[in-house]
Amino acid sequence: MEIWDLYDENRQLLPFSHVRGIPLPEQTYHLVTDIWTINHENQILITKRHFAKKHGGLWECSGGAAQRGENSITSALRELSEETGIHIQSDELVLLHSQKIIERFVDTYITKQTITLADIILQKEEVIDARFVTFAELVSLWENGLLVPRERFGIYKNRIAQFIASHSE
Repeated sequence: MEIWDLYDENRQLLPFSHVRGIPLPEQTYHLVTDIWTINHENQILITKRHFAKKHGGLWECSGGAAQRGENSITSALRELSEETGIHIQSDELVLLHSQKIIERFVDTYITKQTITLADIILQKEEVIDARFVTFAELVSLWENGLLVPRERFGIYKNRIAQFIASHSE
C-alpha cells in the first residue's frame, strides 16, 4: 500500500496523507518525479512499462509517485534506484521542468551517468525492458505515440537536447 503526502494548489504540504488508489480529495495534489538518464555516449535511457500498468508496453523515463515523507529529490533518487538499479547522489540531478497538472505536481529531472545496459537492474513489477536511444530516436518514439509522458514531453523535449549538447564530452 502506497501512502502519499498531499499538497494544496500552492504546493504547501497538507497535514494529512492519502492512500494510492482512492480518489484524491478536491483541491489536493500529490507529487510525481520523472528522471531522464543520459549515458556517456549521450544516449537516453528508456524503460518499457509493464503491461499490467496504465500505458503498459509504452516507453518512458524512470519515475513515479513520491511516498509519504519524501521530497522531490528523495523520490527521484528512490524511483531511479528501484526501477533501474542506478544509484546516484542528489547533486547529480538537474531539475529540467516542474509543472502542476490535474491532481499532481510533476518534477522532471535529468542526470548524466557513466552506465551501460549491463548496469541496469529492472524492477520486474514495473519495468519489462530497457534500452538506450539517441535524442532523434526518442522524439520519433514520442511522435509515434510510443512514449509517455505524451503531453509533458512536448513541453520540455528541447531542454533534454540542450542538456545533452551542453554536457557533451
